[in-house]
Amino acid sequence: MTAALTILTMICLGYITVQDFKERKVYWFLFPLVIILLGLVHFLNTAAPLAFFNYILLNTLFVSVIISVLYLFTRIIIKKKFLNHGLGLGDILFFYAFALGFPTVTFVILFANAILFALLLFLVSKKRLHLRTVPLAGLMGLFLILVFIYNLIFQSPPLYGY
Repeated sequence: MTAALTILTMICLGYITVQDFKERKVYWFLFPLVIILLGLVHFLNTAAPLAFFNYILLNTLFVSVIISVLYLFTRIIIKKKFLNHGLGLGDILFFYAFALGFPTVTFVILFANAILFALLLFLVSKKRLHLRTVPLAGLMGLFLILVFIYNLIFQSPPLYGY
């Protein structure tokens, strides 16, 4: 059942990736769907429900701190609007969806690597694709698809604990 949910999650992430690259707008209903799917896969792979709730609490706190720092940086240092100039609403929703998907240690590692992946891929493809802004949710979605494919094939390292 979790393999089927993971595949469904990858399909939704694929739609987010394509829409973010093509139109810079993603259908709003995909974010709640990904939140539910990632959360459900995480819950089904966590032995104790209390551990699941602790993980998502810590992860959402982590994301909230990052967004708050980005907000302050954008408003005070760069002196621009935050929403859709510093970070898009879709990116923020994707961060929270990501936060519900994994145990805290796995989440921090994947989140940091997804940001690095997005930055490197954006820098490499910027001129060829004529991108002016980073399709962050799309690139992070692509990263998660690759992680899920790798994990479905090799089952290692385990995403949800040992």
